[in-house]
Amino acid sequence: MERTLSSALLQTHSVASDKSAWLLRAIATLSLWQRRIVSRRQLARLDARLLADAGISENQRYVELQKPFWR
Repeated sequence: MERTLSSALLQTHSVASDKSAWLLRAIATLSLWQRRIVSRRQLARLDARLLADAGISENQRYVELQKPFWR
């Protein structure tokens, strides 16, 4: 009886931690997407002088700005 109860508790804990892990991964992914959106908006606002200072060509900026936020 004790083994069955322990197994049930471990399975319940495992399911709860799977849900927690899933939620944490989802939050991390959403946060990453938000950072990409913000950084690409900032990149879009840079003038040619600032791009040159950062070592980024117009073509590189164009390629980066064409990417969807999930990439």
